[in-house]
Amino acid sequence: MTVPLLVMERITKRFPGVLALSDVHFDVHRGEVHALVGENGAGKSTLMKILSGVYERDGGDITFKGQPVAFTTPRQAQVAGITTIYQELNLIPYLSVTENIFLGSELERGVLLNWREMHQKARDLLARLHLDIDPRRPVSDLGVAQQQMVEVAKALHHNADLIIMDEPTSALSLNEIHDLFAIIRELQTHGVALIYITHHLDEVFEISNRITVLRDGRYIDTLPTGDLRMESLIQMMVGRDLSEQFPKETAAAQDEVLRVERLTQGTRLRDISFSVRAGEILGIAGLVGAGRTELVRALFGADPIDAGRIFVDGKPVRINSPRDAIRAGIALLTEDRKGQGLVLNMSTRENISLSILGKLTAGVLTNRRKEVTLAQNYIDSMAIKTPSQDQLVVNLSGGTQQKVVLAKWMATQPRVLIFDEPTRGIDVGAKVEIYKLMNALAQQGVAIIMVSSELPEVLGMSDRIMVIHEGAVTGFLTRAEATQERIMALATDN
Repeated sequence: MTVPLLVMERITKRFPGVLALSDVHFDVHRGEVHALVGENGAGKSTLMKILSGVYERDGGDITFKGQPVAFTTPRQAQVAGITTIYQELNLIPYLSVTENIFLGSELERGVLLNWREMHQKARDLLARLHLDIDPRRPVSDLGVAQQQMVEVAKALHHNADLIIMDEPTSALSLNEIHDLFAIIRELQTHGVALIYITHHLDEVFEISNRITVLRDGRYIDTLPTGDLRMESLIQMMVGRDLSEQFPKETAAAQDEVLRVERLTQGTRLRDISFSVRAGEILGIAGLVGAGRTELVRALFGADPIDAGRIFVDGKPVRINSPRDAIRAGIALLTEDRKGQGLVLNMSTRENISLSILGKLTAGVLTNRRKEVTLAQNYIDSMAIKTPSQDQLVVNLSGGTQQKVVLAKWMATQPRVLIFDEPTRGIDVGAKVEIYKLMNALAQQGVAIIMVSSELPEVLGMSDRIMVIHEGAVTGFLTRAEATQERIMALATDN
């Protein structure tokens, strides 16, 4: 067995009142993709921040390239050969590709910057990644996948021996994920090691060589990927048996709640018609850019429509704004919960009550007693894990944040609840909790629309599936009819 490139032994980290990591072991070999998995709060990010110099460890040893290291800044880690590519990309949008790649390590010719050489080196780096773009273009002009490749080019420029990828596919299409995996495999052939962190366990099985599991800040095990099955990996992560990944319960068929007729919005949405019944989960599938998010934003009044009619409980409603939608009984959990669903520096209680402040306010004052009671009811009934109502939501895990968004909308007592990417960025245990809440809402007679890029999620939780391609409906499938192949055929209009 070759000597590992990286060895982390007995790593311990404490925060006030919290033991974040306890005696954790982790190692990586050259040319290896090593997946690091665990639920939110398991300690993955803390371990990587210690490795990359963001946090200092309280105990343990780190050896990199055979030498003991103790990085106190990310710059020190980068110089040593460790680069982190975060989910929120660390690029400056108004600077060019070349400027982002060489930031802090510019090439000089006398007292001037050597732009010709930097542009050429940037082109060479991008060519290694099969990316044909002008390095003089501003990063803001690039798509997310291309921006991610610029981050990889930065890592190559700094001669990275080890690249940490944190949720690298969260905003990528299936084709872009395929391209990223091809790049990862090519990097492996050059001896680059990668630490791969994701909640998408299917990706872990496709791209990794080994998997390390953390749970509650403790090391559980490291195993070759080929020795594990999905069910056993999930059980290691959550410490309990999840009998089903998608615990779907079918609600009794009820009356139609929402009907949409010939909704049109320029060329983005074309003549879309569908309906949803009380207690039904209608899944909406389609490729990235098909119009799924545009559709639900239009239904919620966030974007104007050119034509079409919307009915709730058989009555026509005019929706020109989110306020109109809420009055009509429609609520939307956006795909960007941090940017659009929550006010991060407000408390859990304040976020839950945000959507019905008018009902809790007399004059200019909020009835604190009513607000506290409302928040506590949802914290208890939805098992929202927070130390107190006053905890800022920015400090909660992704799954708990999603529950707070859901509680906020449940306070409006909606007839139609729209989930746009309901489990994006949350761990497998929290996903099951969200699915169970969706089941409970359906049993209460709420009509649910679920947009998801994850086909197993669409297949696992939907009663019916509507497929969209280039802004138009290409077909409907019942739960019994639906397969990944049939959905993809409709999604590509084949």
